[in-house]
Amino acid sequence: MNGIFCKILMFVPRHQLIVERILGSEYAHTLTRFIGLLEILMAVWILSGIKSRLNALIQIIIIGSMNVLEFFLAEDLLLWGKFNIILAFILISIIYLYEFKLKKSSVCC
Repeated sequence: MNGIFCKILMFVPRHQLIVERILGSEYAHTLTRFIGLLEILMAVWILSGIKSRLNALIQIIIIGSMNVLEFFLAEDLLLWGKFNIILAFILISIIYLYEFKLKKSSVCC
């Protein structure tokens, strides 16, 4: 939903402003849409269940690095300001706990 509505269809211009702040304004419109497309592809990958641990690890890295960048470079544009990083940490924790602690591994003993 975030990739389609906020970034590709540009219903939430704040997302493009964040991209402008971090990556520059010249290609911000195109990059914002590209990021939205990547978010959609990530959702398809999640739903497919293929290599779910690799997927979870990539999600954790992306969410963590994106939120650290936003914390320092675009805090004023975030929906919940600096509190966003706490929400990101909670999301990262949920992804980690589900994929690496709670989910039964498909690796046989």
